[in-house]
Amino acid sequence: MNGGAKTSEGGLQPRDVVVTGMGFCLPGPVNPVFTPEDLWSIASQGISCLVHDDVYYGAVNLTQEMFDDRLPDVPSFFSNHYTKAHRFGLMSMVEASADAGLDFRNGDLTDAAMLVGRGGVDANVGSYLSVLNADAESTAPMDAMELFVAAEQAITPSDVAMVQGALTRTSGPCFTVSCGCASSALQVGIARQMIAAGQVDIAVVTGIDVFNVQLIRNIQRLLHGAQNTYDAIRSDGMPTLLPSFESLMRPYDRRADCINHGEGSATIVMESREHADKRGGHPYGQVLAQATTRDGLANPLACDDTGSQLVTAVRRCLGDRWRIDQVPYVHGGSDGNTVVTAFEANAATELYGQDGVKDLLMTSQEGCFGHNGAPAGCLGVALTLLMMQTGEVCPTTNCDEPADNVPFDPVPGHRTRPLDFDYALSFNYQVGGVKSAILLGSPDAP
Repeated sequence: MNGGAKTSEGGLQPRDVVVTGMGFCLPGPVNPVFTPEDLWSIASQGISCLVHDDVYYGAVNLTQEMFDDRLPDVPSFFSNHYTKAHRFGLMSMVEASADAGLDFRNGDLTDAAMLVGRGGVDANVGSYLSVLNADAESTAPMDAMELFVAAEQAITPSDVAMVQGALTRTSGPCFTVSCGCASSALQVGIARQMIAAGQVDIAVVTGIDVFNVQLIRNIQRLLHGAQNTYDAIRSDGMPTLLPSFESLMRPYDRRADCINHGEGSATIVMESREHADKRGGHPYGQVLAQATTRDGLANPLACDDTGSQLVTAVRRCLGDRWRIDQVPYVHGGSDGNTVVTAFEANAATELYGQDGVKDLLMTSQEGCFGHNGAPAGCLGVALTLLMMQTGEVCPTTNCDEPADNVPFDPVPGHRTRPLDFDYALSFNYQVGGVKSAILLGSPDAP
C-alpha cells in the first residue's frame, strides 16, 4: 500500500481517484452487453433490451460457452455450483480488468480491494432451500458434499465477493455492502476513500443482482388482487395504489406508471492516479466525491418527495471546492416511478433555481436494461464517464413525451445531445429514503 503525497505542512494530501476499467454482464438485444463499446451502442440510441413475456424483464442470455471462453480455468468442482449472480459478477469483473489492462492471472489484482454491492437474495434462495430440505439420512456422501459446496458459496449476500476474491487471489479488503439499489454506489464511495487515503492502490467495484421472474409474475398476480380491493375503497384524491409490471417503464415520461426489472452486473476499476500513470493505465475520468443521506422517515417503505435529502447529498459532494453551476449534466436514478421523478424534480429545482434548471440535462438509461438494483451505481458511473469522454449525453430510454412536472431536459427520443462537460453527478436510491450522490470529473478536471 502507498500512502498519500506529503503536503507542505507534513500532513497527507488525498490522492486523485480515477476510473480505468469498465466491464458488464447486462441484457443485450441478442448477446449480453460486456464492453464499454457494447454499452455505448445501446445507451446512445436509447435502445430497450426489455422483453415482454407476461411482464417486462431484462434477461442476460449468458451461455456456458461465453463463460468458459473467459474463464476456462475455473475448477468445475466450484463452478458447477455457481449461481447466476456468481457468473454475472465474475464476467463483468473479468471484462473490467481486461479493459483496464490488468491481468488477474499474473497477479495484477493480488493487493486490490474487491468490493461488491448486492441488494437482492433471489439467487441465493435455491441453494438455501436445497440444504434446508435435504434429508440427511438418505443423502449420499458425495451429494452431501455437493450440497455443502453450493451452500457455502451461495447462501449469503457475500457470494460474489467470495468467488471474485478467490479468482484474483487478493490479499486486500474483500467485502459486500447491501443497501438495495444504492449498494454499488456506496462501494464506489468506500473505494474512493480507501484509495484517496492510501490504503489501497486499486479497488474493483462490482454491483450484481438477479431478480426471479417467477417471483415478479406472482407479485403481479398478487398486485392485481390488491388493486381491485383498493379500488373498491378508494376515495377522491387518493393516489393510484400500485404500478404494473405489464407496462413498459418510461422514466420522466407523462405515461410513466411502472418499473421493469432486469438482471446483470456492472464493474468498474478504480485506481490512484499515480498507480494508473505508472503502469500506463488510461483514465476515463475521476470519482471526486460520494455522499449518502436518508430522508429520516419512520416508515421503512416511504420517501420524502421534497428531495431535501438529495439536495443535502449533492451539497456534501460539492463542498467548498465545486459549484453546482459547474455541473451541467446529472445521471438520474429514475426507474419509471413517478415518486422518484417528483423528488428528483424538486431537488433539481432547489439546486439550480427555477431558471437554471431549465438548462440542466438529466437523463436515465434504466429503460435499456431494466431496474437492476445493485449494479445501478457502477452503471451510472460508467455511463456518465462515457458521455463525458464522447461529449454526448445519452437520451432517456423510453421517454418520448416528457411529463409536465419535469423541469429539466430529459433528452427524449433516440439521439444523443452534444455537451462539452467536465463535471457530472450520478444519483442512486434505496427504498426507505436512502439517497446517494456521486460527483464525477473528467480526467484532468481540477
